[in-house]
Amino acid sequence: MEIADYNRQAWNQLVESGNRWTQPVTSEEVAVARKGEWRIVLTPTIPVPRDWFGEIEGKDVLCLASGGGQQGPLLAAAGARVTVFDNSPRQLQQDRFVADRDGLEIATVQGDMRSLNLLDDESFDLVINPCSISFVPNALPVWEEAYRVLRKRGRLMTGFINPVYFLFDYFQMQEGKLVVKHSIPYSDERDLATMDLQKLRDANEPLVFGHSLQDLLGGQLDAGFEINGFYEDQWCDGETALLDKYIKTFIATLAEKPGVDSTTT
Repeated sequence: MEIADYNRQAWNQLVESGNRWTQPVTSEEVAVARKGEWRIVLTPTIPVPRDWFGEIEGKDVLCLASGGGQQGPLLAAAGARVTVFDNSPRQLQQDRFVADRDGLEIATVQGDMRSLNLLDDESFDLVINPCSISFVPNALPVWEEAYRVLRKRGRLMTGFINPVYFLFDYFQMQEGKLVVKHSIPYSDERDLATMDLQKLRDANEPLVFGHSLQDLLGGQLDAGFEINGFYEDQWCDGETALLDKYIKTFIATLAEKPGVDSTTT
Protein backbone atom coordinates (compact mmCIF):
# COMPACT_ATOMS: atom_id res chain seq x y z
CA MET A 1 0.00 0.00 0.00
CA GLU A 2 1.28 3.49 -0.85
CA ILE A 3 2.46 5.24 2.29
CA ALA A 4 -0.09 8.07 2.10
CA ASP A 5 -2.94 5.56 1.89
CA TYR A 6 -1.63 3.52 4.80
CA ASN A 7 -0.99 6.55 7.02
CA ARG A 8 -4.41 7.98 6.17
CA GLN A 9 -6.05 4.85 7.55
CA ALA A 10 -3.71 4.83 10.56
CA TRP A 11 -4.59 8.41 11.48
CA ASN A 12 -8.28 7.69 11.04
CA GLN A 13 -7.82 4.93 13.62
CA LEU A 14 -5.92 7.28 15.94
CA VAL A 15 -8.94 9.59 15.94
CA GLU A 16 -11.13 6.67 16.99
CA SER A 17 -8.73 5.76 19.80
CA GLY A 18 -8.51 9.36 21.09
CA ASN A 19 -4.84 10.04 20.38
CA ARG A 20 -3.59 13.29 21.92
CA TRP A 21 -3.12 14.97 18.53
CA THR A 22 -6.68 14.22 17.44
CA GLN A 23 -8.53 15.78 20.36
CA PRO A 24 -10.25 19.08 19.47
CA VAL A 25 -9.91 22.24 21.52
CA THR A 26 -12.75 23.12 23.86
CA SER A 27 -15.37 25.83 23.43
CA GLU A 28 -13.73 27.60 26.37
CA GLU A 29 -10.40 27.71 24.54
CA VAL A 30 -12.12 29.09 21.45
CA ALA A 31 -13.86 31.78 23.50
CA VAL A 32 -10.56 32.88 25.02
CA ALA A 33 -8.94 32.93 21.57
CA ARG A 34 -11.66 35.29 20.37
CA LYS A 35 -10.45 37.70 23.04
CA GLY A 36 -6.91 37.53 21.68
CA GLU A 37 -5.53 35.06 24.21
CA TRP A 38 -4.38 31.96 22.35
CA ARG A 39 -1.39 29.79 21.73
CA ILE A 40 -0.59 26.86 19.48
CA VAL A 41 2.23 24.32 19.37
CA LEU A 42 4.32 22.90 16.54
CA THR A 43 6.09 20.54 18.92
CA PRO A 44 4.86 18.78 22.08
CA THR A 45 5.12 21.45 24.78
CA ILE A 46 6.53 24.89 23.88
CA PRO A 47 4.05 27.41 22.40
CA VAL A 48 5.06 29.13 19.17
CA PRO A 49 6.38 32.64 19.98
CA ARG A 50 3.66 35.18 19.23
CA ASP A 51 6.05 37.44 17.33
CA TRP A 52 6.44 34.68 14.73
CA PHE A 53 2.85 35.39 13.60
CA GLY A 54 2.73 39.17 13.39
CA GLU A 55 -0.83 40.47 13.22
CA ILE A 56 -3.01 37.37 12.75
CA GLU A 57 -6.39 39.01 12.14
CA GLY A 58 -7.34 38.93 8.48
CA LYS A 59 -4.40 36.73 7.49
CA ASP A 60 -4.87 33.78 5.12
CA VAL A 61 -3.51 30.78 7.02
CA LEU A 62 -2.90 27.27 5.76
CA CYS A 63 -2.74 24.65 8.51
CA LEU A 64 -0.74 22.04 6.61
CA ALA A 65 -1.06 18.39 7.71
CA SER A 66 -2.62 19.95 10.79
CA GLY A 67 -6.05 18.40 11.17
CA GLY A 68 -7.44 17.39 14.53
CA GLY A 69 -9.37 20.48 15.59
CA GLN A 70 -6.46 22.11 17.41
CA GLN A 71 -4.42 24.81 15.64
CA GLY A 72 -6.97 25.73 12.95
CA PRO A 73 -9.93 26.60 15.21
CA LEU A 74 -7.84 28.75 17.54
CA LEU A 75 -6.37 30.74 14.65
CA ALA A 76 -9.83 31.14 13.12
CA ALA A 77 -11.19 32.36 16.46
CA ALA A 78 -8.32 34.86 16.58
CA GLY A 79 -9.51 36.34 13.27
CA ALA A 80 -7.54 34.48 10.59
CA ARG A 81 -9.04 33.03 7.41
CA VAL A 82 -8.11 29.38 7.90
CA THR A 83 -7.76 26.44 5.55
CA VAL A 84 -6.92 23.08 7.12
CA PHE A 85 -5.23 20.60 4.77
CA ASP A 86 -4.78 17.02 5.96
CA ASN A 87 -4.43 13.46 4.66
CA SER A 88 -6.98 12.05 7.14
CA PRO A 89 -10.69 12.69 6.61
CA ARG A 90 -11.35 11.87 10.26
CA GLN A 91 -8.85 14.50 11.37
CA LEU A 92 -10.57 17.04 9.15
CA GLN A 93 -13.90 16.07 10.70
CA GLN A 94 -12.51 17.24 14.03
CA ASP A 95 -11.94 20.72 12.59
CA ARG A 96 -15.40 20.81 11.07
CA PHE A 97 -16.84 19.66 14.40
CA VAL A 98 -15.28 22.62 16.21
CA ALA A 99 -16.28 25.01 13.42
CA ASP A 100 -19.92 23.90 13.62
CA ARG A 101 -19.96 23.84 17.42
CA ASP A 102 -18.45 27.29 17.89
CA GLY A 103 -19.54 29.15 14.77
CA LEU A 104 -16.15 29.37 13.06
CA GLU A 105 -15.39 29.60 9.35
CA ILE A 106 -12.80 26.97 8.45
CA ALA A 107 -12.21 25.48 5.01
CA THR A 108 -11.01 21.86 4.98
CA VAL A 109 -9.17 20.11 2.14
CA GLN A 110 -8.11 16.46 2.07
CA GLY A 111 -4.85 15.61 0.36
CA ASP A 112 -1.19 14.64 0.51
CA MET A 113 1.06 17.41 1.89
CA ARG A 114 3.55 16.71 -0.92
CA SER A 115 1.07 18.00 -3.52
CA LEU A 116 -1.01 21.12 -2.88
CA ASN A 117 -2.29 21.36 -6.44
CA LEU A 118 -5.78 22.20 -5.16
CA LEU A 119 -4.39 25.46 -3.73
CA ASP A 120 -3.44 28.52 -5.78
CA ASP A 121 0.01 30.08 -6.03
CA GLU A 122 0.71 32.85 -3.51
CA SER A 123 -2.65 32.52 -1.75
CA PHE A 124 -1.53 32.35 1.91
CA ASP A 125 0.28 34.60 4.37
CA LEU A 126 1.17 31.83 6.81
CA VAL A 127 1.69 28.08 6.58
CA ILE A 128 1.48 26.27 9.93
CA ASN A 129 2.98 22.76 9.82
CA PRO A 130 3.09 20.94 13.19
CA CYS A 131 5.18 17.76 13.43
CA SER A 132 4.07 15.75 10.40
CA ILE A 133 6.97 15.74 7.94
CA SER A 134 8.06 12.37 9.33
CA PHE A 135 4.99 10.77 7.76
CA VAL A 136 6.24 11.30 4.19
CA PRO A 137 9.39 9.80 2.64
CA ASN A 138 10.64 13.01 1.03
CA ALA A 139 10.59 16.39 2.74
CA LEU A 140 11.61 18.60 -0.18
CA PRO A 141 8.25 18.50 -2.07
CA VAL A 142 6.55 19.73 1.10
CA TRP A 143 8.88 22.74 1.39
CA GLU A 144 8.54 23.49 -2.34
CA GLU A 145 4.75 23.40 -2.20
CA ALA A 146 4.64 25.56 0.93
CA TYR A 147 6.89 28.07 -0.84
CA ARG A 148 4.62 28.08 -3.90
CA VAL A 149 1.37 28.77 -2.03
CA LEU A 150 2.87 31.49 0.19
CA ARG A 151 2.80 35.13 -0.79
CA LYS A 152 6.06 37.08 -0.78
CA ARG A 153 7.17 37.68 2.81
CA GLY A 154 4.86 34.84 3.80
CA ARG A 155 6.00 32.64 6.66
CA LEU A 156 6.32 28.89 7.15
CA MET A 157 6.31 27.59 10.72
CA THR A 158 7.13 23.92 11.07
CA GLY A 159 8.01 21.40 13.75
CA PHE A 160 9.85 18.12 13.30
CA ILE A 161 11.61 15.35 15.19
CA ASN A 162 15.34 15.70 15.68
CA PRO A 163 16.78 12.96 13.43
CA VAL A 164 18.97 11.70 16.28
CA TYR A 165 15.80 10.06 17.64
CA PHE A 166 15.70 7.66 14.71
CA LEU A 167 19.19 6.30 15.41
CA PHE A 168 17.76 4.21 18.24
CA ASP A 169 15.82 0.96 18.24
CA TYR A 170 12.19 1.95 18.82
CA PHE A 171 11.20 -1.30 20.52
CA GLN A 172 14.19 -1.20 22.85
CA MET A 173 13.22 2.34 23.84
CA GLN A 174 9.83 0.99 24.89
CA GLU A 175 11.76 -1.12 27.39
CA GLY A 176 13.83 1.80 28.67
CA LYS A 177 16.98 1.03 26.67
CA LEU A 178 18.89 3.25 24.25
CA VAL A 179 20.35 1.01 21.56
CA VAL A 180 21.83 2.62 18.44
CA LYS A 181 20.65 0.57 15.46
CA HIS A 182 19.76 2.73 12.45
CA SER A 183 21.35 5.29 10.15
CA ILE A 184 19.86 8.55 8.91
CA PRO A 185 17.85 8.95 6.73
CA TYR A 186 15.63 6.32 8.30
CA SER A 187 12.49 4.53 7.10
CA ASP A 188 10.17 2.17 9.01
CA GLU A 189 9.41 0.40 5.75
CA ARG A 190 13.05 -0.10 4.80
CA ASP A 191 14.89 -0.43 8.10
CA LEU A 192 12.65 -2.45 10.38
CA ALA A 193 12.71 -6.21 10.47
CA THR A 194 9.60 -7.77 8.92
CA MET A 195 8.30 -8.85 12.32
CA ASP A 196 8.76 -5.39 13.85
CA LEU A 197 7.15 -3.68 10.90
CA GLN A 198 4.17 -5.98 11.22
CA LYS A 199 3.87 -5.08 14.91
CA LEU A 200 3.39 -1.44 13.92
CA ARG A 201 0.88 -2.34 11.23
CA ASP A 202 -1.07 -4.58 13.61
CA ALA A 203 -1.23 -1.71 16.09
CA ASN A 204 -2.43 0.70 13.34
CA GLU A 205 0.58 2.90 14.00
CA PRO A 206 1.49 5.43 11.26
CA LEU A 207 4.78 4.61 9.56
CA VAL A 208 7.51 7.23 9.83
CA PHE A 209 10.66 8.48 8.14
CA GLY A 210 13.65 10.08 9.82
CA HIS A 211 14.95 12.81 7.53
CA SER A 212 18.42 14.28 7.69
CA LEU A 213 19.02 17.83 8.87
CA GLN A 214 20.18 18.49 5.30
CA ASP A 215 16.65 17.72 4.10
CA LEU A 216 14.85 19.36 7.02
CA LEU A 217 16.84 22.60 7.22
CA GLY A 218 18.81 22.61 3.98
CA GLY A 219 15.66 21.58 2.14
CA GLN A 220 13.84 24.71 3.28
CA LEU A 221 16.77 26.82 2.09
CA ASP A 222 16.87 24.93 -1.23
CA ALA A 223 13.17 25.65 -1.71
CA GLY A 224 13.98 29.37 -1.44
CA PHE A 225 13.15 30.15 2.18
CA GLU A 226 15.15 32.22 4.65
CA ILE A 227 15.21 30.63 8.11
CA ASN A 228 14.70 33.36 10.70
CA GLY A 229 13.66 31.51 13.84
CA PHE A 230 14.54 28.30 15.68
CA TYR A 231 13.85 26.59 19.01
CA GLU A 232 14.09 23.11 20.49
CA ASP A 233 11.56 21.17 22.54
CA GLN A 234 11.15 17.82 24.24
CA TRP A 235 8.40 15.31 24.82
CA CYS A 236 8.92 14.78 28.56
CA ASP A 237 7.07 11.46 28.61
CA GLY A 238 6.98 8.22 26.69
CA GLU A 239 9.99 6.74 24.95
CA THR A 240 11.57 10.06 23.96
CA ALA A 241 12.00 10.97 27.64
CA LEU A 242 15.03 8.67 27.57
CA LEU A 243 16.70 10.99 25.07
CA ASP A 244 15.48 14.17 26.75
CA LYS A 245 18.18 13.68 29.37
CA TYR A 246 20.83 14.08 26.67
CA ILE A 247 19.37 16.15 23.81
CA LYS A 248 16.16 17.88 22.80
CA THR A 249 14.17 15.62 20.51
CA PHE A 250 12.08 18.23 18.64
CA ILE A 251 12.91 21.28 16.54
CA ALA A 252 10.75 24.17 15.33
CA THR A 253 11.71 26.68 12.65
CA LEU A 254 10.35 29.92 11.25
CA ALA A 255 11.08 30.48 7.56
CA GLU A 256 10.14 33.36 5.28
CA LYS A 257 9.63 33.63 1.54
CA PRO A 258 11.76 36.53 0.26
CA GLY A 259 10.36 39.38 -1.77
CA VAL A 260 8.13 42.41 -1.47
CA ASP A 261 4.55 41.78 -0.37
CA SER A 262 2.42 43.50 -3.00
CA THR A 263 -0.34 44.04 -0.43
CA THR A 264 1.87 46.47 1.48
CA THR A 265 3.04 48.54 -1.52
